[in-house]
Amino acid sequence: MTKEIKNVTIITVCYNSEKTIRETIESVLNQTHIDFEYILIDGDSTDKTVTIIKSFEKKFKEKNIRFKWISEKDSGIYDAFNKGIKLANSNWISFLGSDDLYLENAIEIYSEEINKLAKKVDFIHSNVEVEGVRTIQGKWLWKTFKRNMSIAHVGSFHNLNYFKKYSDFDTSYKIAGDYELLLRAKENLKTHWINKKTVLMSAGGISNNQIKKVYAETTRAKKQTGQVNFFLYNFDYIKWMFKYYIKITLNAFTR
Repeated sequence: MTKEIKNVTIITVCYNSEKTIRETIESVLNQTHIDFEYILIDGDSTDKTVTIIKSFEKKFKEKNIRFKWISEKDSGIYDAFNKGIKLANSNWISFLGSDDLYLENAIEIYSEEINKLAKKVDFIHSNVEVEGVRTIQGKWLWKTFKRNMSIAHVGSFHNLNYFKKYSDFDTSYKIAGDYELLLRAKENLKTHWINKKTVLMSAGGISNNQIKKVYAETTRAKKQTGQVNFFLYNFDYIKWMFKYYIKITLNAFTR
């Protein structure tokens, strides 16, 4: 029996996400386009996350959306991402955070672009609204990207062939592994930007709560994978840390 190949796969990884996971799943379930599969990778949650996930099984079946999930211990976000990739039955893969939301026509927008582009690109991204902060938008440019994660990973789609060529996520990273993954192709990364908003991104994710670790991992990725100039990646790190401590100092004075 030939397994069914869906147009796209959305992967969400979670751990003790009972406060947000329901809304995230509903944003996927309520898409205007249903030719996709949804995979949830839970890290053996100890709260009500798994119970909430189970409650959606019937709803996805009723809409004829392929839905599968597992719950088991992992070594972090990128280990869970890799598990999801192995379970995927499509040629395009997206990663939606457990506290992020798709707009209802997000998959329709991406699917239309994917059908036009076929296999010509490695990575497709759109505009993402960061809750109450700003909108991430604009074309991918190597000269900008090698210095800073200038596009939004959440909601974007990766061509499965990219993983076959450059391998899966590096699990030694805990926060900046998505940036490191896309640095591997360097200036040869083939991207396509959709100038439309598709995702509402939470401002309280892991990367925002561990900003110093983000800077350290990002610098490591630039150095080891992006092969960015020694002076540039050190300059960027010093600049980031200076701005970080200025912000902390100002916040202390305004309390």
